[in-house]
Amino acid sequence: MAPFDESDPEGVRAGVEDVLAEHLAQQRVLYTAIGAAAAPLADAFTVMLERGKRLRPSFCYWSFRAHGGHAGSPEAAATLHVGAALELFQAAALFHDDVMDASDTRRGRPTAHRAFAARHAAEGWTGDPDRFGESVAILLGDLALAASESEFARASVTFAPESAQAAREVFDLMRTEVTVGQFLDVLAQAAPWGDDPAADEARAREVIRAKSARYSVEHPIVLGAALAGAGTAQLDAMRAVGLPLGEAFQLRDDLLGVFGDPAVTGKPAGDDMREGKRTVLVARAMALATPDERAQLTRGLGDRSLGADEVSRLAAILERSGAAAQVEDLITELVDTALARLDAAGLNEPGASMLRRLARAAVERSA
Repeated sequence: MAPFDESDPEGVRAGVEDVLAEHLAQQRVLYTAIGAAAAPLADAFTVMLERGKRLRPSFCYWSFRAHGGHAGSPEAAATLHVGAALELFQAAALFHDDVMDASDTRRGRPTAHRAFAARHAAEGWTGDPDRFGESVAILLGDLALAASESEFARASVTFAPESAQAAREVFDLMRTEVTVGQFLDVLAQAAPWGDDPAADEARAREVIRAKSARYSVEHPIVLGAALAGAGTAQLDAMRAVGLPLGEAFQLRDDLLGVFGDPAVTGKPAGDDMREGKRTVLVARAMALATPDERAQLTRGLGDRSLGADEVSRLAAILERSGAAAQVEDLITELVDTALARLDAAGLNEPGASMLRRLARAAVERSA
C-alpha cells in the first residue's frame, strides 16, 4: 500500500493497483500457456491500465464507506476488487472506442490498434496492417470484458447475497448502457447537423448520460452503496448525486478535447473536432455563432485532415461564440446540484467528505 495520503487515506488507489497487477500477472500466464505468441496481449493490457486516475474505484469504495462499510473488513478488500473490475471494464471500452474513433494516441502513447498495425508492418507480415491492428484491439476489448466479469464475480461472494445481487444488477445495467451509448454516439456522428441546436444538444446529452456519465460516476457510487447494503431510497439518492456529476465529468472531457494541453491530456489537440464529436460544446456554438462561423464549423468538424492552424481557428470560434463559457457554467450548475444532494443524503464520515473531494477532482482537472 502507498503511504498515507490526505486525498486517499485508506490507500484505495494503491489497493486497486495491487489487484490489477495480480490479475495481469495471472492473465499473462494464462495467455502464454494457450500460446507463447500471445504475450503481447498482456503487454497491451499493461499499457492500457497504466496511469489511470482510478476515479471509478475511488467513487465505489468511498460510497461503500459512506453507507456504513467498515475499513479493513473483508468486504472493504472485496470492494477494491469491484473497483478493479470497473477499471477492466473501462479498458474494454477504451480498446473498442479507440478503434471506432480511429484514435492515434491514448495517454500519450500509440493506441493498441496503431501499435499492433505498426508491429505488423515492421515484421513484414502478410495482409493489411491496419486491419490486423483493429482486429487485435477488438480482441483485447473482449478479453478486458471477460477479465472485468471475472473480478466482479470473485468479489461478489464476499458480500451478503442481497447486497451482491443489488450490485450485480447495477454492474449489468452499466455494461449494457455503455454499449448502447456507444451506438448512439456512432449514430450521432453519422447524422448531419440539424437546424435545431436545442435538439442537437438534447441528443448530445443523451449520449453523455448513456455512454459516460453513468458508468464514470453514477454507477460506481451506486455500486459502493449497494455493496454496503444500502436500501432502495439510498440507492436512488446516490443516482441523483451521480448523474449530474457524471455529466459534468464528461463536459470537462469535452472542453479538454478542444482546449486541453496535449502534453497533459495525452491526446493531440483537436482530436474530438477531427472525429466530428457531437458535443454539447459544439451544439451551443452552433446556436450562438454567426452564420459564417457555423458554416466553418460544419465544414471542419469531422475532417480528419484538419491541421493545427485549422483546429486553432475552429477552437477560437467555439470560445468566441461564448459556448465554452456556457459549458463551464453548466458544469458548475451540475456540480452544485450534485453536491447539494450529497450533503442532504446524511452519509457517514469519512466517506461523505471523500466523495465530495472526488467530485471536485472529477471536474477540476486538466487531463
